[in-house]
Amino acid sequence: MSRAFVKDTEDVEGLPDRPISDLPNDVTAEGLRRIEQALAAAEAGQAAAQSAGDRAALASARRDFRYWNARRATARVAPEPTDNSVVRFGHTVTIVREDDRRQTFRIVGEDEAEPAHGTISHGSPLARALFGKGVGDVVVIAGGEAEIVEIR
Repeated sequence: MSRAFVKDTEDVEGLPDRPISDLPNDVTAEGLRRIEQALAAAEAGQAAAQSAGDRAALASARRDFRYWNARRATARVAPEPTDNSVVRFGHTVTIVREDDRRQTFRIVGEDEAEPAHGTISHGSPLARALFGKGVGDVVVIAGGEAEIVEIR
């Protein structure tokens, strides 16, 4: 047996864990559902890979399972904000940038953030700049300024 083959097998079995953020794992109710779906998918992936004898897929599925299991264990569902006077986790915020670009984002947990779909992580620089600010406040982001025009 070639040493290269053995080394490749060892690398597959020893996949490093996915990094887990040091930030609190605050999530929306939808975010918790997504974590639970990902955990179930990883569990199903493990079973399928084990049945197929696919060691690479099994290692990957086990790594994903460990990640999502840890994220599920630490998830804290944040209540929907009821006070729209200042930006908090779970709010949808509309800003107008210096170039008159209007953008709307919902602030959510790290695992549910998809900026292309209008959600940003509570740990992102934009979210951190917005927290605690109200309508009419101007924040400095990405080297420019933006005014908060709506919080809901």
